[in-house]
Amino acid sequence: MTEKKKGSLRENIEAIIIAVVIAMFIRTFIIQAFKIPSGSMLETLQIGDQILVNKFIYGVKIPFTGGKTLIPVREPQKKDIVVFKYPEDPSKDFIKRVIATAGDTVEISYKKLYVNGKLVADEPYAQYKETTIYPPDFPDRTRARRDNVPKFTVPENKLFVMGDNRDNSHDSRFWGFVDLKDIRGKALIIYWSWDKEAFGVRWKRIGDLLK
Repeated sequence: MTEKKKGSLRENIEAIIIAVVIAMFIRTFIIQAFKIPSGSMLETLQIGDQILVNKFIYGVKIPFTGGKTLIPVREPQKKDIVVFKYPEDPSKDFIKRVIATAGDTVEISYKKLYVNGKLVADEPYAQYKETTIYPPDFPDRTRARRDNVPKFTVPENKLFVMGDNRDNSHDSRFWGFVDLKDIRGKALIIYWSWDKEAFGVRWKRIGDLLK
């Protein structure tokens, strides 16, 4: 009887260890869950949305190596919604949309976005909620830069990203580029959404694919 109990206990422990290893493998290399804490990606992502991020799509990265890629798949593309380490504080994760990749030129003039010299007009997800437009010489440089960024070229291995809520997003306009090695993955799907103010679940958002 004692031997059977020991055998059963051992089997349970082994099953738990295997489950933990599998979960860690999936979280490290394939899929990871993230929660949206701010409104910088409105209306695409609401505060309280919980999403799954595809970590494999941009390649398998070796843990504890500073983001070195073991198996490359593809690099982020324009319009991808990506999760990345915040450049000014790598302990934090940010989520934004890719606006331009290495070699692209970018300019923002009076809220109008130009990539490679062409006005970007096919952005149904981009929201401008404030009618005020601050000129380039506005005394508050932060507000001026929100609406105006002089023309520049995105360096190699870098991305220029912005939130969909263009008038209220702390993004590349203010702190610069995202390094490719700091990309965690591509936002895939909303698997849960909790409306704190209404104290209820946003059932219609669950299962929405992100694009």
